[in-house]
Formats: sequence, structure tokens, C-alpha cells
Amino acid sequence: MLTYLSKRLLGVLPVLFGIITLSFIVIHIAPGKPTDLQTQLNPKVSLEARDRLNTLYGLDKPLHIQYLNWVKRFVIFDLGNSFQDDRRVTDKILERIPITFLINILSIFFILIVGIPIGVLGAAKNNSLFDRLTTIFVFIGFAVPTFWLALLLMSLFGLTLSWLPISGITSLEFERFNFLERAIDISRHLILPVFVSSFTGLAGISRFMKTSMQEVLSQDYIRTARAKGLSENMVLYRHALKNAMLPIVTILGLSVPALIGGSVIFESIFAIPGMGRLFYDSVMARDYPVIMGILTIGAILTLLGNLIADIAYAHVDPRIRASKRD
Repeated sequence: MLTYLSKRLLGVLPVLFGIITLSFIVIHIAPGKPTDLQTQLNPKVSLEARDRLNTLYGLDKPLHIQYLNWVKRFVIFDLGNSFQDDRRVTDKILERIPITFLINILSIFFILIVGIPIGVLGAAKNNSLFDRLTTIFVFIGFAVPTFWLALLLMSLFGLTLSWLPISGITSLEFERFNFLERAIDISRHLILPVFVSSFTGLAGISRFMKTSMQEVLSQDYIRTARAKGLSENMVLYRHALKNAMLPIVTILGLSVPALIGGSVIFESIFAIPGMGRLFYDSVMARDYPVIMGILTIGAILTLLGNLIADIAYAHVDPRIRASKRD
């Protein structure tokens, strides 16, 4: 297992630099420059001033030199300074990333505790009323656009019913609250973003779980377990569930970066000061160092998700562990 893990870690490095290289090229060939917002909207800015800004940001150098300079900084864990406020990119990301991680961890937890039971029960009660209702729910989850769902919920629960806040992560009076009131306030602000973030993923996981569970329930050892007189719950949750979880483990490993990428949408809609909102603002301002920093973190999370999925897959399936020892 350790040998396999070492090989996977070594294989991560070239893939990571490949992703970083492609991201760097795509960003720099996209229309617009970081200096456009500072120069094009001000007719008094001279050509010399524009050239000085390009020199200040290092944009006057050839593209391959800019790339090599960025890689040198990245190797020593220096993501550079933001073009907008000259703050360190690392500080800006560390300031925003906790709330994004909190929302996504809650979303994954909600997806698991709701989606897996729905899939298991849907497979056990195939073509029943419960299965048909959950199938409709799945199709709605796949079809509904995230931004439209967010706006609809904001209008209903925030404006019409006034039950939940519709923007930010804390109230204006947050500093005057005690610990319990702060926890309740943050929880109320998180309800809508977490639900919107997990709705589509919940539909997908439940459908994948049902398909995987149906395939496992058709195996011979499940029929043998039932023939021995085991209860249906014992058959489902002790014998079938573990093997049915194998595809779900892989999907969850890949869903982590997807959730963080989706945070750009709901953080912008709900005005949440997270990493997704920072990424959107940086793209609009062509803030190359911040964009590259966030894309690099996304690439690392993607590769880390794949690695965790492989390790979890080996832990769940003894046959994979045996093949690795061989």
C-alpha cells in the first residue's frame, strides 16, 4: 500500500504542473489586461504611464519568462502579490477559504446523509411510489439551474416570508451577540447557500447509489443471504451497502473540486465573502496572481480528491488491496 501511495504521489507532480501551465497560458491569452481597468477608463493616463504599470506588474516580459518567474515563486510557496491592492495572494486566499470550506463540508455531509439512504431505499423498493417520487426529485435536481433556484429561494424565504437572511454570512449586529447568538446567526445565513450547493449533488449521488445498489442486489451472494433467512435490513446495510459504495467513493473524490468551483455561483448570488467570490472578482479585474493562486489550489484539491478516492477504494474493496500487495 505504501509503494502504491508513493507512486501516486510522484505521479501527481507532473499532472499538477501540466494543469498550472495550461491555466497560465489560457489566462494570458484571454482578452483584456490587468492594466485596462486602470488606464482605459481614464483618458488622462498617458502611454508612458501604461508602460510603467506593465513594467511594475512584470507584463512587459515575454510570456515564457513570466511563466518561469511564476514557477520559481510557486516552488517556494510564494503566490505573489495581488495587482489590485498589493496584498499577498496567500493572505487573501487564507482569509476567504475557511467559509468556502465550511459551506462545502456541510454540503457534502448533507449529500451523504440524505442521498445514500434515498438511493438504497429506491433500489430496495424499485418501481414503488417512493422510487417514483425520488426519480422525479432527481430529474428536477439535474434540470434546475443553480442561480435560478437560489434567486427563487431568496425571494420566498428572504423577501416574502422573511424567515432567512439572503446575503452575507453574519448580521450587522453580529459583534454584539454572545456565543450562542453568533452560532445561530451564522447557521441561519448558511441554510440557503448549503441547500443550493448540495441540491444538484444530492440528486446525482442518490441516482448513482440506486444504480449501484440495484447491481449489487442482483448478485448471487445476496440471494444466498436472503435464502439463509437474514432480515432485509441485514442484507441491505451489512452485505450489499459496502460493495455498492465503491462507485460512490470515486464520485465523492471528484465532487470536492466541483463543489468549490460551483461556489463561484452561489457565493456571488448570496454575497458571501468566500473563495468563489474572490475568484469571480479577480477574473473581472484580470488579477493574474490571485487567479493563478485559486486555480492552483483547485488543481491540488482535484488531484488530492482523486488520491483520497483511490485510497478509500482500496480500503473498501479487499481485492484491490490484495492486487497492490502482489
